[in-house]
Amino acid sequence: MTILLSTDDFDYELPKELIAQTPNEPRDSSRLLVLNRATGVVTHRKYFTDILGSLRAGDLLVFNDSRVLAARVYGRFVQHRTSAVNGGGAIELLLIKRISTGVWQCLGKPSRKLRTGTKFILEGNGLSVPAHVLSEGVNGLRTVEVENEEVLAKVGTVPLPPYIHHLLSDPERYQTVYSRELGSAAAPTAGLHFTPGLMDRLTAMGVEQAFVTLHVGLDTFRPVQTDDPTKHIIHTEHWEVPQSTADAVNRAKSDGRRVVAVGTTSVRVLETAAQTASGVDTVVAGIGSTGLFILPGYSFHVVDAMVTNFHLPRSTLLMLISAFVGREVILNAYQEAIRERYRFLSFGDGMFIG
Repeated sequence: MTILLSTDDFDYELPKELIAQTPNEPRDSSRLLVLNRATGVVTHRKYFTDILGSLRAGDLLVFNDSRVLAARVYGRFVQHRTSAVNGGGAIELLLIKRISTGVWQCLGKPSRKLRTGTKFILEGNGLSVPAHVLSEGVNGLRTVEVENEEVLAKVGTVPLPPYIHHLLSDPERYQTVYSRELGSAAAPTAGLHFTPGLMDRLTAMGVEQAFVTLHVGLDTFRPVQTDDPTKHIIHTEHWEVPQSTADAVNRAKSDGRRVVAVGTTSVRVLETAAQTASGVDTVVAGIGSTGLFILPGYSFHVVDAMVTNFHLPRSTLLMLISAFVGREVILNAYQEAIRERYRFLSFGDGMFIG
């Protein structure tokens, strides 16, 4: 079925004061909005731990275990390809994707001076490493090579989204407690609400847990600019589904148990892995890159319920959620969340859709 869409269909007014600038402590003390996918009925829960009441024995929770890179790196120019810049000028890079050992796709400032051949020194935490621009891409992207990748991992800082203006006293607060696989430019934020204690309680009540990997990339920071969202080009992101997770998902589907994706990143991994399988609702283990862009009209093959945060207007993430539950239903739920003064975006409150 063809659905005519406009990016304006996914717009809403988000009061700036509702954009959470700091995380709640402890992690699982955030509020929780529960949305019934079938009826559109909204229920408000005081704490995220109340998600225990929305889950049941036999559910399979699938988490994204990607870990955020220390991807914001600062430095200084040492030589421009035209020799117009010699020393001095400051540089800032945001590492987006690892291409190969020592070679990274980045966003950089000042982009006009980051031309092919430009040399610079990256510095931080008492360390430094030489680097240079290998090539220039679209939308301000640059491919950069560094001389020592081990040093690169130590000179940077963990980047926060551009709408967060407060510094974190503990960088680990922008990592999930189960993060393992280094590679994301931003956190899979739905998972920030979980604590080891909450995960133990879920296990005790018979909720199964499994892990996938999707390294969150550039599109997390990039709004949809086209009037027609189908014309928006989403960047590819690295994913991995281990055999143990594929087996767990396929058993749950076969048994009629719910597969609950923790975050939109887990949704995209599971649906990508299902699309590569021969069975409609079968997930295959594997590694690859996904550019799956989920819009209303998409038929979900694997995911039955979802844990998520509240997303930016006109974003690909809001479009994915709208595909799962219906655009009007989700926007009505967002309006109620605004009236009830929920906290939005990365450090905000959570939502369970089931």
